Amino acid sequence: MSSTNNSINNNIITSKTDAMPSDKTAVNVVWLKRDLRLTDHEPLNHSVENGLTLLVYIFEPLLINDPHYDLRHWRFVLQSLQDINDQLIECNSQIYIHLGDAIDCFNHIQHSFDITGLFSHQETGLLSTFERDIAVQAWCKTQNIHWQESKSGSVTRGKRNRIDWDKDWRLIMKSALYQPVLSRKTFIDHQQLACLPQSVLPDAWYEVDQHMLTGGERWAQKILHSFLKDRGKNYHFNISKPESSRKSCSRLSPYLAWGNISLRQLYQAILIKRSETGWKRPIDGLASRLHWHCHFIQKFESEHEMQWRPVNRAYIGFSYPETHCGLSVETRLNKWKTAQTGYPLVDASMLCLIKTGYLNFRMRAMLVSFLCHHLLVDWRLGVTHLAALFLDFEPGIHYPQFQMQSGVTGTNIIRVYNPVKQSLDKDKDGIFIKKWLPQLSELPKEMVHTPWLLTPMEEQLYQFKLDETYPLPMVDIDETGKIARDLLWGFQKRTDSKNEGVRIVAKHVRKKKAIKKSKNTNTIL
Repeated sequence: MSSTNNSINNNIITSKTDAMPSDKTAVNVVWLKRDLRLTDHEPLNHSVENGLTLLVYIFEPLLINDPHYDLRHWRFVLQSLQDINDQLIECNSQIYIHLGDAIDCFNHIQHSFDITGLFSHQETGLLSTFERDIAVQAWCKTQNIHWQESKSGSVTRGKRNRIDWDKDWRLIMKSALYQPVLSRKTFIDHQQLACLPQSVLPDAWYEVDQHMLTGGERWAQKILHSFLKDRGKNYHFNISKPESSRKSCSRLSPYLAWGNISLRQLYQAILIKRSETGWKRPIDGLASRLHWHCHFIQKFESEHEMQWRPVNRAYIGFSYPETHCGLSVETRLNKWKTAQTGYPLVDASMLCLIKTGYLNFRMRAMLVSFLCHHLLVDWRLGVTHLAALFLDFEPGIHYPQFQMQSGVTGTNIIRVYNPVKQSLDKDKDGIFIKKWLPQLSELPKEMVHTPWLLTPMEEQLYQFKLDETYPLPMVDIDETGKIARDLLWGFQKRTDSKNEGVRIVAKHVRKKKAIKKSKNTNTIL
């Protein structure tokens, strides 16, 4: 199962030497966060143009101990850093990796070097990283260090509406890539780095999980190449199928989330492919999702309070029952988390996610719908669980999407997913279900979607025991679906919900026609 909340403290840091050099070297610090690459990197480009550069990545306890993150994330990040270090061998340098607080890291660097500038991308993160950035900015002022932050994609900090947002997105996506000129003269070398305190990272972070994608800029390019070579031709046909999507979708979402490839790099690469025979439709579909990728992050950036409250504030008053269908909220939540719901597609999707960190968009939406609609569990009780499982967890996408799928925005169509219908439509032969629920593998494909309907004779024939081989459904989805639809549609019609909907549209949507488009949007690539 998922090993979330891996507790780390600062005691793991040991210093090689505290001796201060007699003459401190002036350096620009490039603070890597969710931009783990060397190409199309504006902060790195500005830094190397203005002096000697020190690349820094900080594994921060405030994130390592946060329930949104899991061991799988830190492995992916470390693989990404190792990939960069491999590329830096010719430059006789490497990233300075620090395990501890950001300000402690910068104090260590300032002790041994003279920091002339701090460069990074703006981060659309959790409340904890926002508060950390405020503290870092205050520290920079005390040290007389200018912190230059570059935009991430087309996300604009502090933007209050969507006027000209689409136009800006297109301009940024079509603009020239930043290509920093890197050489031995560019970076602090190994010998100079030796004066900084060295961190010891947990052994588990170095282990390779063969079921997960491998992090790194070069891996991102390999996967992009395979998509454009042949995998992507069936993108639009297979995007909603839980098994086929694993091959036909781009699979680049974790590489975008952690910045192994920039959105602009990906956008420009796929547009080149668009003119080739058979590629227009799949490329248009992917390009559309790149646009919505930024849309949702901009939404979170403009209203970050949705981390802890519904974007539609009327839904703060929406009541989730402690007991539903005779089950406590703790029981309902735990059965969902542990893939014991009794609905094969729901449980197979959760097990697949636990094992691989990836699930296509429709199945993600179904998991959220099952939790918040059929089980009537508050979305806030499940949001960190899925964040920790998604290898491509991106706060700016995760929260707006989770709220949209749970039905608390007041502006989107409420979709109460029927997992049996989804199973029959998207996995009709039961290939995905049988792969992740081998206890159902001997059942005929007609029966794998609803094993609770087996007769006693069929149980004996297939050596299947109801509620032992596989659990019975924990709820009746026909009953719970009706309850959820009545509750949610009724709440959406309330005056306070409608008034909030007007505010949300004015802030987050540029044109009325965009509302209709957003109702059918997904951003999992």
